[in-house]
Formats: sequence, C-alpha cells, structure tokens
Amino acid sequence: VLPSVKAQAEKVNFEFDATAPISEQVAQVLDAVAAGAVAPDVGRLIIDSIKSLADVRASEELEARIAALEGARDARA
Repeated sequence: VLPSVKAQAEKVNFEFDATAPISEQVAQVLDAVAAGAVAPDVGRLIIDSIKSLADVRASEELEARIAALEGARDARA
C-alpha cells in the first residue's frame, strides 16, 4: 500500500524583489502571471503569502509603537 500523493505547487522562477514595497511585490507577481511565467493559482498562493507576511510585520510594528508610547508615558510619570 502506497501513501496518497499530496498535491504540491510547482516551483516557479521569475523576477522578484523582496525588498520592494508590498504593492510592488504583488505587482511583480501579477506581471509574472500575465507573462505566463506563473500559473494563476500559484500566483494567488504567492500573493496570499505576501499578505500574511505583511500582516505579521504590521503587528510587530504596532507592538513596537505601543511599547515606545508606554515607555515614554512611564518616563514622564
């Protein structure tokens, strides 16, 4: 008996600058989809991953800002 085969997304190779702003990263993925370098379903997975990372970064930045505000408030007290 063989284990069932799990679906895997294909590996893709396209121009991508991870240091670019989030909107530009998504535009890069959409350009790759439009050019046929990335399948639409794989492009959607990549865009969802970019969004998830952006959400995590936003939470971290918010946490740091709150900590800084609380630190400034405690310093005045």
